[in-house]
Amino acid sequence: MKKMKKTKKRKNRPLFRLAALVATVAALLLGLGSPAYAYPQAAFPTQSSGNRGTDVLALQHLLTGQGISVSPDGVFGPATNTAVRQFQSAKGLGVDGIVGPQTWGALTPTIRQGDTGGAVRALQAALNAKRGAGLTVSGTFDAATTAAVRTFQGHAGIGVDGIVGPVTWKNLLWHYENTSFGSTMCGQSPDGNANAHWGTSAAVAQLEAAAASFAGTGNGKLPVGDSGFEHGGDIPGHASHELGLDFDVWPIRTDSAQCTAGRITWQSAAYDRAATRDLVKAIRASAPGHIKLIFFNDPQLISEGLVTQYANHDNHLHVRYCEAVHGSALYDC
Repeated sequence: MKKMKKTKKRKNRPLFRLAALVATVAALLLGLGSPAYAYPQAAFPTQSSGNRGTDVLALQHLLTGQGISVSPDGVFGPATNTAVRQFQSAKGLGVDGIVGPQTWGALTPTIRQGDTGGAVRALQAALNAKRGAGLTVSGTFDAATTAAVRTFQGHAGIGVDGIVGPVTWKNLLWHYENTSFGSTMCGQSPDGNANAHWGTSAAVAQLEAAAASFAGTGNGKLPVGDSGFEHGGDIPGHASHELGLDFDVWPIRTDSAQCTAGRITWQSAAYDRAATRDLVKAIRASAPGHIKLIFFNDPQLISEGLVTQYANHDNHLHVRYCEAVHGSALYDC
């Protein structure tokens, strides 16, 4: 028996090698040549009034595709809230204006090459923002869109077929987005975490809106430290920053040189309390109902109810965004 078993194993070995070779070639042809990342933690992002960003934009396109017209501006305002409630009512869902798994599931049809409409626009906009696909948001599922879908499916470690069904929708909408630095923000990395400026689409867009608003005060750019990695997970130097909803930003200096002259504490002579107060207000105003907390140890701002004291937060503000419904109570609004 031992001899037969050994002989059989030797005879099958070339077959295993051939199968592995075929699988490798197929993977390369299907866009799986680069490392893939399966997302066991992927879940539809809860969106509600006060949110903004790519996921809200996708939602608006999807609603239009369902016959409920809403302006695609990426802001979950009163009109979008009304549209969501109308859709939920029509589908027999709980009418609460909160877009969770059931509402997302009803909104996201299976689409493939040749299809047209709002769902395709939602797909193209999400692929552009989250994976830099460079697609024209035309609403036509063309060959370029198919190629971008296949590339994303390979990246996500899911079945690569170019067809956008429930699994692809969930992984794409969950996928984090990179912060855009430009005229209103600068990237900082004090903990040496390269490329740690990713977060949920809503959190990124809300911070970018705050930075744009703060720029109007004439107090310089907003310095942004670590948020998280592209797919979340452990990040050195931080106990949190794993779910795409935590962002570190620097206090503002009296010389407005916070992006170039170095980080300061609230005790520093160069600390501009008035400008930092304006920054905190801009952050809160750009995400109404979606700020869980802001850690910062300036006692004056604490007394005003703008920030919360927490150890080791003398030289940076820790902004924690939240969702109307989240799997962790720490991020539940």
